[in-house]
Amino acid sequence: MRLAKDFYARDVLVVAPELLGKILVCKVADEFLRYRITETEAYRGVEDLACHASKGRTKRTEAMYHTGGVVYVYLIYGMYWLLNVVTGNENDPQAVLIRGLESIYGPGRLTRKLQINKSFYGEDLATSPRIWIEDDGFAPQHSAGKRIGIDYAGEWKDKLWRYYVVNLPSIS
Repeated sequence: MRLAKDFYARDVLVVAPELLGKILVCKVADEFLRYRITETEAYRGVEDLACHASKGRTKRTEAMYHTGGVVYVYLIYGMYWLLNVVTGNENDPQAVLIRGLESIYGPGRLTRKLQINKSFYGEDLATSPRIWIEDDGFAPQHSAGKRIGIDYAGEWKDKLWRYYVVNLPSIS
């Protein structure tokens, strides 16, 4: 049920909507928490002015240049870690921001609930003992819209690269 590395080694515009309905598993203390992914956003390479990679390869963005399947986390507003899943091939920086989980709305809220922080940076989702994504075969209906909070990105702000689930049943 855990997604293999090859799932992530594809274009972000394929992976981002396909992550919807998958189950994010994260170890918190001695418990594994499981939530369906309900909202994602795609960030696609150096040409995408909303993508961190558009500013160049830096220590912060290094994980985005790896082959898909690793975690890219970064801090915003000095208080919220945001969880991203790297996609694509090596040296082609792409990532999917996990914006929402079942009953947890907002990328900062979900990382707080799952206690995701800088220590997750670069974690391999295919082999990690504390975070991974599973597929139980559920493929929800979804819709697409504009990404949120990127008004600075010129024409890139209008891309319909935010994906969200419509009518999600509980995994409980």
